[in-house]
Amino acid sequence: MTIKDTPEEWEIRGTGTPFVGNKTSVRTDDVVMPDGTVVHRDYQVHPGSVAVLALDDADRVLVLRQYRHPVRHKLWEIPAGLLDVPGENPLHAAQRELYEEAHVKAEDWRVLTDVYTTPGGCDEAVRIFLARGLSEAEGDRFEVEDEEADMELARVPAEELVRGALAGELHNNCLVVGVLSLVAARAGDGLDALRPAQAPWPARPFEA
Repeated sequence: MTIKDTPEEWEIRGTGTPFVGNKTSVRTDDVVMPDGTVVHRDYQVHPGSVAVLALDDADRVLVLRQYRHPVRHKLWEIPAGLLDVPGENPLHAAQRELYEEAHVKAEDWRVLTDVYTTPGGCDEAVRIFLARGLSEAEGDRFEVEDEEADMELARVPAEELVRGALAGELHNNCLVVGVLSLVAARAGDGLDALRPAQAPWPARPFEA
């Protein structure tokens, strides 16, 4: 038995979009079940995202603390952002987010892991990159606004983030998945064996 996710699409008898927001929308599909019944499924339609686990030479991860209104928390996170343009190259988007949120660039990029954040209610797909060889970016800092204007920036040892995730003290999906994937990759074939930064991503196809 091969343990691998596989694409599949059940018949849809009808669809509607009862809500359209600035970045996402809500869709209602009438989906045919295996027994022939038809049920409504509401879910958030999302353009997709990228996130960056930026690891420096001292084995510290670059993290940001930001207010997240839906959960009423300030969360420690890794740099991340939306794929604003359909078909956008996720590596380019990740490089942009690392520059805009942390004013940092990286020499070595790998795909750490790909995830669906909440597949029971949202089609968001996230590609998490590992970025190494960090240095200060050139030019002026990006002008941030809204929640990002209140962000804090820190570099935290990877092992401390792992401890915090397992202790229930850190909750951001990309941060938790990212640091645990880092540990797993090191315990396996090593970081240099990770997929290349331009590896195919069927969930969000792109031009290399």
